[in-house]
Amino acid sequence: MSEAASILIVEDEDKIADLLRDYLRQQGYVTHRLARGDAVEDWVRHNPVDLVLLDLMLPGRNGLEVCRALRAFSTAAIIMVTARVDEIDRLLGLELGADDYICKPFSPREVVARVATVLRRTRHAPAAVSKTPGLVLDESAWRATLDGAPLDLTAVEFKLLALLASQPGRIYSRDQLMDAMYRDERVVADRTVDSHVKKLRRKIADVAPGHEFVHSVYGVGYHFEDRR
Repeated sequence: MSEAASILIVEDEDKIADLLRDYLRQQGYVTHRLARGDAVEDWVRHNPVDLVLLDLMLPGRNGLEVCRALRAFSTAAIIMVTARVDEIDRLLGLELGADDYICKPFSPREVVARVATVLRRTRHAPAAVSKTPGLVLDESAWRATLDGAPLDLTAVEFKLLALLASQPGRIYSRDQLMDAMYRDERVVADRTVDSHVKKLRRKIADVAPGHEFVHSVYGVGYHFEDRR
């Protein structure tokens, strides 16, 4: 039998935190709770955790800042919990490395289902493989290096690069790339893929000036090719 997943609930409202705790424990998860955003980073550094349920609006430090800090060192899955439903906050949270988001008010059963889905994906994800000399993809730490230099990618950018680099020359449509980057159902515009590609290209160019690895095919999508 596999070890029960450990989940950190970061929520400053006691009733919501208690409700989530009770439903998750009924499903066999081990839960912990913090009420302040500025306590999360230190706690995660000293305690193994599989998933963080992270509220957006927190005292001390907001959820987006916490998410950014965790992604600098932790591979724990992150589900953002928010009452703010505007598209900017949703996309920003995901670009910072969140695996999913849930909007308040929510059904506790929905949260449990989304937790299970994210854990199935993140706990048993296959290792990323690069076929390009000099490009190293370490999925256990969400870290990519090119010729020994770190690329400093977000989780979404890492997924994008890992997919493209796994089959150099293959053309992926925007829909295929969106499915790889956002595997749970959510509304994501085509321009979001283009935005991630632009950022990925810029970070690669910082390490390998004058060399382009991610190429566009007009009206179709993108492919990876090492033309150094």
